[in-house]
Amino acid sequence: SEDSRGRWYLNVSVKIDVPDAPLHPVTDVLSGHVPSIGIDLGLKDLAAGSNGLKVEARQFYRDLEPALAIAQRAGKKNRTRALHAKIANRRKDQLHKLSRALVTGNAAIFVGDVSSSRLAKTRMAKSVLDAGWSAFRTMLQYKCADAGAWFEEVDEAYSTQTCSSCGILPPERPKGIAGLGIREWTCACGVTHDRDINAAKNILAAGHRRLAVGISGL
Repeated sequence: SEDSRGRWYLNVSVKIDVPDAPLHPVTDVLSGHVPSIGIDLGLKDLAAGSNGLKVEARQFYRDLEPALAIAQRAGKKNRTRALHAKIANRRKDQLHKLSRALVTGNAAIFVGDVSSSRLAKTRMAKSVLDAGWSAFRTMLQYKCADAGAWFEEVDEAYSTQTCSSCGILPPERPKGIAGLGIREWTCACGVTHDRDINAAKNILAAGHRRLAVGISGL
């Protein structure tokens, strides 16, 4: 196979039997005996966790965009390929390290189903593609399967606007495009929320509800 820089690699596939790692019992996840986390994906912060985690979204493409423009105008194809490879490698490095840390520290991971393909058609396209949401979710999925951790994508509709403490949609909530700049808001119940952490808590609750389906007594 040939990479974007014109370098060739020999790939050898070897079939091995790998037993499936046993999943943690659902009752342990729901009771909190083992840690679980909800994750809200974003552009300002790549990931916000229900436990208060925040990971800043790094702008790998935008950081090297001026150098790319110079190389492209000068017709330097090799330099352009090298810069694209550098951007991709930096992004994958961050996503691999973050996904590994999350899988190591949690028995269940729930992620909002935000559509990167839909947002890639908006004015936020560069930032959305730079974030690598789809690749990140794929990494979480196969690493969870290998580690015996639960992984679910859940409906994140209204996760930002719903109060994670009382469960209502208060009038004071951030709404639509006009509310994108609101990073903190206070519910009628008196609880002040960080926008992204609140969404992550609601995603965690949605994930727990999904696991609870079919469990007697829950």
